[in-house]
Amino acid sequence: MHRHPLMEQIRDYALRHPEEGETVAAFLAFVESEPECFCRSLAVGHITGSAWVVNGDGSEVLLTHHRKLDRWLQLGGHADGESDVLCVAMKEAEEESGLVGFTHIGDGIFDIDIHPIPARKGEPEHLHYDVRYLLRANGSTDYIVSDESHDLRWVKPDDVETLTGEPSMKRMVEKWKALRSFVSGEGISASPHDAAKRRAGLPGGFPGSPGLR
Repeated sequence: MHRHPLMEQIRDYALRHPEEGETVAAFLAFVESEPECFCRSLAVGHITGSAWVVNGDGSEVLLTHHRKLDRWLQLGGHADGESDVLCVAMKEAEEESGLVGFTHIGDGIFDIDIHPIPARKGEPEHLHYDVRYLLRANGSTDYIVSDESHDLRWVKPDDVETLTGEPSMKRMVEKWKALRSFVSGEGISASPHDAAKRRAGLPGGFPGSPGLR
């Protein structure tokens, strides 16, 4: 399993988000020290891939009422040995929503988080090292609720707090609200505000970055 691409993405994220230095350092140390970090069988913890999915104009985000955790969260799941975590995030988003044809916004990680998962069914309490990517849903927004969810819902960013007080969810809401003005349906809009773009890995922030893909 190839850890180096993810490690480079995390280092890039660290440059854009120095205020998250403690979490980023712990995340990077885990990936560097655990060759099996992408495997669910690693009992201490493992990599998961998540998607902050927005609709075409960015006015809503798709959340799942997770069946096992009984919380409103972003879509996502286990890497199960796959080292391309963006592919994991897209796959999980498709499987959990029934939507297809996502576009990755930006050229890097949108958010990271380390959080505990309670013990259940013979599985000990462990940590999820979650890598979140910003995705746009293209085409129909008519979702299908999978067995992993109680429900799905398109939610306006300002209304997310009515469903969850989870700090990392609030953080992603604020990140998206700050970025939305730079992102149009056709691509990344021109703007002089490169500092904000750098924090999201958007073109203008990093020379030569491909933007929407």
